[in-house]
Amino acid sequence: MDDYATNSTSDAAILSESIKDIARVHLLKLGGAGLSLDSVAQDCGRAAGEVQALFPHRDDLLTALVIDAYDASGAAMEQADEAAAGGPAGARLLAVTRALRKWSFDHPAEFTLLYGSPVPGYHAPQDTVLPASRTPGVLARIVGAALEGGELTPSGRTVPGPPLLLPAAVEAFGGLPPAPYSDVIERGIVLWSSLIGLLVFQVFSRTHDSVRDEAAFFDYAVAVAAESIGLVVPLDGDAR
Repeated sequence: MDDYATNSTSDAAILSESIKDIARVHLLKLGGAGLSLDSVAQDCGRAAGEVQALFPHRDDLLTALVIDAYDASGAAMEQADEAAAGGPAGARLLAVTRALRKWSFDHPAEFTLLYGSPVPGYHAPQDTVLPASRTPGVLARIVGAALEGGELTPSGRTVPGPPLLLPAAVEAFGGLPPAPYSDVIERGIVLWSSLIGLLVFQVFSRTHDSVRDEAAFFDYAVAVAAESIGLVVPLDGDAR
């Protein structure tokens, strides 16, 4: 009985991965709005009921793809950070952002699902929140390490008016940093937003007609954005 249950679970897992693989191909061709359980089932060579047993609705399949994409992009950054462990925070930041860029270009359909136009009628459920936190979480750990290691230069600018952060953001960072770094969380969010915005421009070919070397420009942009939090990112060709 146990062997039967194990085999059934394994078969379901294999079928689930096969369905998601076909769905990713459809995403690349049709986008999230064009995803259909019937067409995915047809290309899988399965009855629609078999697919619906695992993903009852299109949105369930979309959610699975979103979670996989967040986990995969987060894992790419985490692995790059592990490889750069022990180095200066600026070098770690460059390594993880390069890893995210590579993943984004290697998986344009998944990147578009995460950061492109919203899929009409789809609302990501709570299940996606934790996977979505992995990528900015890597940046937060690097910024936190830079703060602890004395690698940040204070900016002299303060946040105008009342606090801009939700308590959950402060808690996720490990607490509000002391002055003169009390706005480093806000600056980290600006850094993250700048990184994703640049990737959107590059993945969707918005810079190809103005930038000669897009990979080098990406590194340069990361270095410039890092200056906003007082962190130096070393680039090839920098004066030593």
